[in-house]
This record gives sequence, structure tokens and C-alpha cells, in this order.
Amino acid sequence: MVSGPAMGGLPVMTAGLVHIYRAEGHDVAALSGVDLSVQAGEMLALLGPSGAGKSTLLTLFGGLLRPSAGRIRVGDHELAKMSEPDLDALRGRDVGIVLQGASRNLIPHKTIRDNVLFAQGSQRRRGGDAASVDEVLDLVRLRDRADAPLTSLTPGELQRGALAVAVSTRPGLLLGDEPTSQLDHDARDQVLATLADINEAWGTTIIVVTHDPDVASRMPRTVTIRDGRVGAEGRAGQEFAVVSADGSVPLPPHVLTTLAPGTLVRLVEAESGWTLVRDEPGDTPLAEGEGPDGQA
Repeated sequence: MVSGPAMGGLPVMTAGLVHIYRAEGHDVAALSGVDLSVQAGEMLALLGPSGAGKSTLLTLFGGLLRPSAGRIRVGDHELAKMSEPDLDALRGRDVGIVLQGASRNLIPHKTIRDNVLFAQGSQRRRGGDAASVDEVLDLVRLRDRADAPLTSLTPGELQRGALAVAVSTRPGLLLGDEPTSQLDHDARDQVLATLADINEAWGTTIIVVTHDPDVASRMPRTVTIRDGRVGAEGRAGQEFAVVSADGSVPLPPHVLTTLAPGTLVRLVEAESGWTLVRDEPGDTPLAEGEGPDGQA
């Protein structure tokens, strides 16, 4: 059984996460062993090119897909072991999802207020509680537009309306698939500010997918997905390579222009850590305990 609604944020963890799907009669690995830990209350952007696997990962976080292998945990829940009714209850209480494109998240003939009330009614039928409608509308800065027809709202207002529906149950985890796509700069900034307000007000863990490096840079933490794996992380404006559980370190694309696949390299211990050194033809192998300058 799934417990009541989360108070504050929910942590998210994956270990060796694999997802394989069939395409034109062949198995395709969308994710190839993702190891990721997101702390409760973090704001995180999943960055990467189309086809990298970031949207698949987000969908797995929401329990909308089953992993082919590996673990995925949201709060205390191991998603791969949960039944479909329990996953549905988890999404109704603890996980809010914003699909790409505001219209996919809203009932078109209802106002934003009615959409929020409808979402809260569904949640109450699952036995949970919800924030007050006005609290939600204030948080997404839409109280004065809440009763207007959807056809009169701007794209940015519609996107914030989609956020209102997703957080109407005060979920511990909010997932957004390209929540700023096709918005102008002002509308994009308002959506990003709204996400920050939700995080600050309720401590909600927020994970968004984006292909826009500028949007990702506005988040406290970024994780770049490359070829179905964690390729890099960004924190406080700095990018870091990530050591995987199997000891591999995916190199960023600009490094691969110098160190092409198949290049022989050596790891040389330095004062500040380890240095990657290309193995040039004719080099004499280092003796055990010897430094790159020939000194032990």
C-alpha cells in the first residue's frame, strides 16, 4: 500500500537503471545503466540532446514505464516492485507530472481553477489531502486569471496552469518534461521563477528535462545524459565528469575530438588527484610508483 501524501520533498535514487524498447524489430537501449541520487528538496535539470534518454528517465521516475533492469526508488518506494494500482496512487498523491505541451495537461473546456479542482477531486478520492485552490493559484501567480477561458490565456499562463494542476496535491516530487519549450524569454523566466517558488514554499523535489543549456544553467544542479548514461554533472556553474559504478568515466564531446575512441591513455597520479595522459608511440611505460617525470 502507498502511504499518505508527502510533506516536503522526496529523494530519488537509481542504480544500474536500464530501459530497453523494441523498434523496427530490434532492441534499443534508451538507458544503459544510470546511477543517480537526488536529495529531497533538490532542483535538478536533466540536459542532453534528443534521443539521449532524458525523457525516458523522467518517465521512469513517474512510474509510467517499467525498467528493464536495475533499481529506481522514490521516497521509500521501489517502483519496479509496485503494482499498477499502487503506482497510480503514488502519482495521485506524491508525484506531480507535467507533460510536454501545456494542452496535454489541461481539460480544454475548463478554466485553470476548474482544472485544479478536478485534479484535487481525483486526489481526494484516493484518500489524500490537497492544498487550498487559492494557495495553488497564488503560488503559480494565476489567481487573477484562474476563471478566464483557456483560449484567452498566453502560452506562459497555460504552462503555469499546467504546473498548478501538477502541484495541486502538494506532491513531494514534481517532474516536468520541457516545461519551458516554445516559450519566449519572459514567459520562460516566469515558469522558472514559479518552479523556484514551489520548491521554496513546499520543499518539493523538482526534476525537469530540457535541451536548452541556458534553462539548465538556471537550476542549482544539472545532469547531462549522453547515450543513455550520466555523462556529466554541473553544480554552481562548473561541469564535472562522473565516475560510474563500473569505474568508467564518460568523456565530454570536446575531449573526444582529441582523444578519439580507441586512444590509449594512462592514469597518472598527481598531487591534486589523477591526470589522463595520452600514450604516445615510443613512450616507455611507467614503473610502478614512478611519476610522469621519471621520479618515484
